[in-house]
Amino acid sequence: MIAPSRAAVGCRLASWIPGRLPRGCRGRLLCRALFAGLAVSPAARAQAPSARPLPTETAPAWTRGATCYELFVRSFKDSDGDGIGDLKGATSKLDHINDGNPKSTHSLGARCIWLMPVDESPSYHGYDVSDYYRVARVLGTNDDFKVFAAEAHKRGIKVLVDLVLNHSSSEHPHFLEALRDTASQYRAWYRWSATDPGRGPWGSDIWHKSPVRDEYYYGIFSSHMPDLNYETPAVLDEAKRVAEFWIDSMHVDGFRLDAVSYLVEDGMHLAHTAGTHRVLREWQAYVRGIKPDVFTVGEVTYPNDTVLTYYPDQLTSYFAFEVADSIISAVRRGSSKGMLAPVMQLQRTVPVGRWSPFVRNHDQVRTRTELGGDIAKAKIAATILLTMPGMPFVYYGEEIGMIGAKPDERLRTPMQWSAEHGDGFTTGTPWEQLQSDSLTTTVAAEERDAGSILALHRRLIHLRDRCAAISVGKVIPLETGHDAVIAYIRRTDYEAVLVIANLSDTAIAGVEVNTAESGASGSAPVFTMRPGHWKAHNLLGRENTPPMDVKYDNRVVHYAPLDTLRAKKAYVIALSGPEDWTCR
Repeated sequence: MIAPSRAAVGCRLASWIPGRLPRGCRGRLLCRALFAGLAVSPAARAQAPSARPLPTETAPAWTRGATCYELFVRSFKDSDGDGIGDLKGATSKLDHINDGNPKSTHSLGARCIWLMPVDESPSYHGYDVSDYYRVARVLGTNDDFKVFAAEAHKRGIKVLVDLVLNHSSSEHPHFLEALRDTASQYRAWYRWSATDPGRGPWGSDIWHKSPVRDEYYYGIFSSHMPDLNYETPAVLDEAKRVAEFWIDSMHVDGFRLDAVSYLVEDGMHLAHTAGTHRVLREWQAYVRGIKPDVFTVGEVTYPNDTVLTYYPDQLTSYFAFEVADSIISAVRRGSSKGMLAPVMQLQRTVPVGRWSPFVRNHDQVRTRTELGGDIAKAKIAATILLTMPGMPFVYYGEEIGMIGAKPDERLRTPMQWSAEHGDGFTTGTPWEQLQSDSLTTTVAAEERDAGSILALHRRLIHLRDRCAAISVGKVIPLETGHDAVIAYIRRTDYEAVLVIANLSDTAIAGVEVNTAESGASGSAPVFTMRPGHWKAHNLLGRENTPPMDVKYDNRVVHYAPLDTLRAKKAYVIALSGPEDWTCR
């Protein structure tokens, strides 16, 4: 991981909440007290919510076969012509994500949405929240959000919202009070020093001069993001209340948590401390007590070995950054070497559904740009992602092959709906200049093209929703004898799917696949399929595929699924025994 800085983390700004419960009976602590006829003092309100047991270590049932769509409301659809996307606009475009028809060919079929921050904020990106209980005025109102959530739920879409626990905005009322008044109760919510302790372990400024007096405050990412001090119990108590409000009052189904590895520092050890694990464990237990099927996914941008320390009883899932990097690297280089190693490590150690693969997100160069503008390579990356275990995440615009590189605003440009004024995003002037291909790379154009990357996403997302082999099946690596060819099987006991892709710029004839002699770790042999005669059906094309015969040692030997693998082309082939097709 690159040492975080304001640029490196994509303005990963923070958010926090006014130190109040919402008006009326909007907090469980307040509701209980009112029900019991008790007066609630500020001191009582600050007491920790009672601990609740963690009911299960498995992912919620609704995640099986689901795909999640990352959405930046500001850039998705503008409903009022001010050039800024809003919640009403996003609601009007929910059918693009999922129209509620499981057999639809006109929606992606994603069953989950992750909304980047929608709270009141002084910035365009929303990660520096000034009121965590209020939707940003430019995006709409709390009632608009509730309508959005209700309409999403009607279509079978779960709603996740961004939540930043590591730090607050420097404009947050608590921090401003702490700056002005050294006797404020909120002084203990932040870290202070009478002298400048110097630069942090990355060589960056992490202590920032106070604008009020001769002292310094701690902010690992920026002076605009003072870190919260979890050695003060009230901070974790408030983090619980924030989650409670969004679950109970705004009806969300879960959270994406930003930069969770930095919650609690221990001297010069800034990440992955015992204190961080303690906070996540307690917070997760509390939110699951409120909503047993809540889904929480965290950003821990480190290799798998480090991510695995956050299991089994902290967040539900974590983004698989190492898997994302391996997919991009393999497709860009045209070499399959090592691509499946991080996948196999996660499969050995984490239950299916408790890790989240992706290819790119809002902080990273978009896939097509990363791959030199090559749409064929972008299709391969999408095919690999959407045939991985776990619950994959797709960043908005990736489904049509949008381009974008740093700075961050250029990674988050308006959605390209059509070749109309403002790309069909707005009737006014877009908040950010459109991309150079915005009149040609559009949803409208790709809906008319059965071979488009949009059509591919729709096909694969719907497929994994109903195909057990892809949604919960094991990954079985295969050997091909060609570095440029990646091949693996996803299988259950009675059905399987073969994924094979030619990553090179030239066609390759006569490729045979075989069971790998050992796993990615070089350990025991990998057994593949139950013996028998497996019918084969090409799910993404019309090429004929011969049946696969598996011998009594459970191995695949010298199976040639196609005479020739076309250049920069991925294939998904359903394999079935005597039972009816389910993967089609």
